[in-house]
Amino acid sequence: MKNERKRTFLLITIPILALFVCFNTIPLIRGVIYSFTNFKGFGSYDWVGLRNYMDLFTDVRVGKSYLFTFKLAIVTTIVVNVISLILAMALNSKIRAKSFFRGAYFLPNVLGALVVGYIFNYLFTYIIPAFMDMIGLEAFSSSILSNQNTAWIAIVVVCAWQSIAMNTIIYISGLQTVPEDVYEAGGLDGATGWKKFRYLTFPLIIPFFGINMVLSVKNFLMVFDQIMALTKGGPAQSTESISYLIYNNGMSGGQFGFQSANAVVFFIVIVLVSVTQMKISSGKEEQL
Repeated sequence: MKNERKRTFLLITIPILALFVCFNTIPLIRGVIYSFTNFKGFGSYDWVGLRNYMDLFTDVRVGKSYLFTFKLAIVTTIVVNVISLILAMALNSKIRAKSFFRGAYFLPNVLGALVVGYIFNYLFTYIIPAFMDMIGLEAFSSSILSNQNTAWIAIVVVCAWQSIAMNTIIYISGLQTVPEDVYEAGGLDGATGWKKFRYLTFPLIIPFFGINMVLSVKNFLMVFDQIMALTKGGPAQSTESISYLIYNNGMSGGQFGFQSANAVVFFIVIVLVSVTQMKISSGKEEQL
């Protein structure tokens, strides 16, 4: 009986492992190999050693994309987690039609990022400027996507609008693990309002906060679909994220080897950021 169960588990695992190796591990290894070449995406190529990696640190466009991506990730992570936590506390309270509101808030997460991006592109380009012009606010009658200083704000709005749903669900799960006895005991000690949240609620949902922070930063560092749909890296490359730069210049710009090196470095950066966040989060949990 045990042997049959082991055989069944093995038969289930082998196809999944094969797919993972074919579509994840092998492309990853090939990408690392190409990062040491001058491969253009077609034809022959030569080995260039570490030249691609050294050129990354002197390439102004790569530097700008890293700065923009981190700025976008930090700002959007803060916006998403603040709004998600407020929404979660509201949806976890004793209100009518909680299930309906939870479903309604989760809808944006179901929609495809490209579809959402193109819809917001139309809103930012035509609907909002026309509305602002109609009510007499001529300063806002042009699309924010056409301005180098404001285009990134549109990306933050779209990323946040779609990401708040999942973070809210995770926070609701965390809030439901807090025992009512804790609030009753805190109420006897005078913990209400902000003090109740600061000293009772938040310390008990730190693990869920840590999960949301790691997922948010990782997802927003890898932002691609929203930029593809909204700005395509413009205007004047002011909203060019690392992922979009790797795709655009690697696939159609003849820099496949160079951008493969960029992808390897970017992968290492994401791993380091995620590990650091997890260590900080686990350290706070131990202190509590």
